[in-house]
Amino acid sequence: MPKMKTYKGAAKRFKLSANGKLRRLKQGKGHLKRRSPKRSKRQFDKLLTDDLNSHKRRIQRLAPYLKKNS
Repeated sequence: MPKMKTYKGAAKRFKLSANGKLRRLKQGKGHLKRRSPKRSKRQFDKLLTDDLNSHKRRIQRLAPYLKKNS
């Protein structure tokens, strides 16, 4: 049986923590942030884990070979 293909967009967006939880960065950090306060720009640096665990099975199907960050 051939290997499953990884959806590269999902592999770039999501990481696994050492405990096996999914992590992602917040959206909206891309561009047009010149006039935003520094505090709101810093908020984009935090990794989110809480809302992803309900989608864990779906994301693992998209990216079956995600590696854990130790």
